Formats: sequence, C-alpha cells, structure tokens
Amino acid sequence: MLVAAAVLSGCGTRIPADPDGTLDRVTHGTLRVGASPSGTLVVVDDGRVRGPLVELIEGFAAERDANLEWTVDSEEDLVDDLEGGRLDLAIGGMTDKTPWADRVSVTRGYPDVPGSGDASVVVLLPMGENALQAALETYLDEELSR
Repeated sequence: MLVAAAVLSGCGTRIPADPDGTLDRVTHGTLRVGASPSGTLVVVDDGRVRGPLVELIEGFAAERDANLEWTVDSEEDLVDDLEGGRLDLAIGGMTDKTPWADRVSVTRGYPDVPGSGDASVVVLLPMGENALQAALETYLDEELSR
C-alpha cells in the first residue's frame, strides 16, 4: 500500500482525488450549495439561507477561501443538480438513512449538529469527489467535536 501511494504521489496523483477537480475549483473560487429547508437546521427566510447546518457550510467555505452560491430547492431537484454537475454540495434534513445514496455521495452522519434532534445529519456531494468529501468531513469532525 505504501509503495502504491509513493508511486502515485511521484506521478502527481493525489489521494483522495476528485475526478472533476471540485476541491481545487472551489478553493479560492465558488462553492455551489443546494439547500432544502428543514426545521431549524436549514431555514430559508426572504431568500436568505440560515441555520446551524448553513453556518457549518459557511465555515467550510471560509476555510477554503470560497464564496458561497446558494440554490434553494427540493431534495430531489438538488440531487439532480449534483448529478448534473450544477452543485458541489446539498444540505437539508438528509440523514444517514437517505434514499439518495445510490445517486450521490453521502458524508458520514453527524448527530451533534444543533437542531438535528436525534438524527444523524449528512451532506450530499457529487459521486466520486473524494477529496472534497474528505476535506468536508475533516472540517465537520473538527467543528462538531469542539
């Protein structure tokens, strides 16, 4: 395993990788996030998106020096946008029991997000964007363990 990683790193290959380069594109760029309103977790008020899960995504974007571009829609339409490459992340009341896992990537569950009740909240991403998922999960792990 170490030999394979050394060979790949010598070839300029980064693991985990994003086939579409999403993490590289959003860093110092724009993070396109879909939001589906869900209780106090994600609130849409007069076109403004807010709530504890929104604040976590805002912190992740700030850490990447990225601007945020929000799209508010239904979960199904957000999943379509993730598959079509029009969004980088989708948030809402999705949990680790999400039915969308066969169409998009799903972060591990986070039961400690304020406003989630007992639910283990997840974030949806385009399938295969593993570097973005690893960076987001590392950020969420650190923020939610404080």
